[in-house]
Amino acid sequence: MITVNVDKAKGIAHEVRRIKRTEEFAPLDVKATIPSEAVAAEEARATIRAKYATVQGNIDAAADVATLKTLVEGL
Repeated sequence: MITVNVDKAKGIAHEVRRIKRTEEFAPLDVKATIPSEAVAAEEARATIRAKYATVQGNIDAAADVATLKTLVEGL
């Protein structure tokens, strides 16, 4: 039987979360430097931050690997 270390699995899930978050931020990082688009870009970035803060909390609260897998697949 295979035993999975849930703490290590959470670490992997957080790494995937960071990668996905960075991918979503990339186009907005450029727009944030353009004065006419900076406000809209920062609003979009705030939405992304809130989304991933929720995901981070869900990963931390996960009790098993199945939950973690579902969360990562949802990204």
